[in-house]
Amino acid sequence: MKNTSPDRVAIEEGVIVGNGGGRPLKCDVYTPPAGTANGASVLLIHGGTWVSGDRTQLRGYGIFLGRVGYTCVACEYRLAGDAKWPAQLDDVRTAFHWMHANADELDIDPNNIAVSGNSAGGHLSLMLAATAGLSGDSRVAACIAVYPPTDLTLRAPVNERLASALAERGSDFVDPSAYLLGGSDPQLRAQASPIHYPASSFPPTLLIHGNADEVVHVENSLRMYRALVDAGTKAELHIFEGAAHAFDREPAFGRQCVSLMALFLSRHVSPAPTGAK
Repeated sequence: MKNTSPDRVAIEEGVIVGNGGGRPLKCDVYTPPAGTANGASVLLIHGGTWVSGDRTQLRGYGIFLGRVGYTCVACEYRLAGDAKWPAQLDDVRTAFHWMHANADELDIDPNNIAVSGNSAGGHLSLMLAATAGLSGDSRVAACIAVYPPTDLTLRAPVNERLASALAERGSDFVDPSAYLLGGSDPQLRAQASPIHYPASSFPPTLLIHGNADEVVHVENSLRMYRALVDAGTKAELHIFEGAAHAFDREPAFGRQCVSLMALFLSRHVSPAPTGAK
C-alpha cells in the first residue's frame, strides 16, 4: 500500500484481514509519508477490558508512528460478549498472519513486525508475543504493553464502572477477566496470563504503567518486568508517577508514551535507514 503523499500519513480504513466467528475482521492501515517508511511495522491492539472499544482508539499512535516511518495496522477482535477466550487472541493472530502474508503489498519486512496494545490490548499483545514462537508462528519482533493485565490469576479489585458495564451486558460476573474466560477456572486463568509463559520466549518488551492505576494495578507490570529481566530478555519499564489507568488519553501524556514507544522501536525493529526497506 504505497503512499504518494510526501507530507501525510495515509490511512486506509476497513481493510479485511480475515474472518472470526463467521464475520469479517477489519483493520485500519497507517502508511508513512512517501519516502519515509523504514520497513518496520506495528500491529496496534485496542483496549476496553475486552468488552468494549474498537480499532480507532489508537489512531493517534498510528499517525505518530507513521510520521516517523512505521507502517501501523490497527486491528479489531471479537469482544468478550460476542465470543469467549481465546477468540480474542485468535483474531489478533489473524491480523498478525495477514501482515506477514501481505508484507510486499504493505512494503514491510515480515521479520520486523512489532505488536503494541493498551490495557486489554496490552494483555493481548503480550499473549501474542508469548505464544507466537511457541506455536511455530513467526516470532514477534518486539512487544509494547501499556498498563496491561499480566496475571489473570490475581483477582482485580471490583471497579464499579466496569461492574455496571458488565451488568448491562447481562453478565453474572463483576470481574472482566471472568467474563472474558467464561468463568474462574484457575488453570484457564493461568493459560490466559502472559506472566505464566516462559519469560525467555518473549521478544524485547516495553512496559508502561501509572502507579496510581486502580483498574490494573502497577504490580502487573512490575512483576512482568522482573520475570523478563531475570530470564535475560531485553525489557524496559517506565512508571508514570501519580498516573491513573488510561492516563495517555491526556494529550501531553499520550505524546510522552508514543515518544517512548518510537525510541524503543528504533532500538529493536528498524531494519533499514529511513527511506529504504
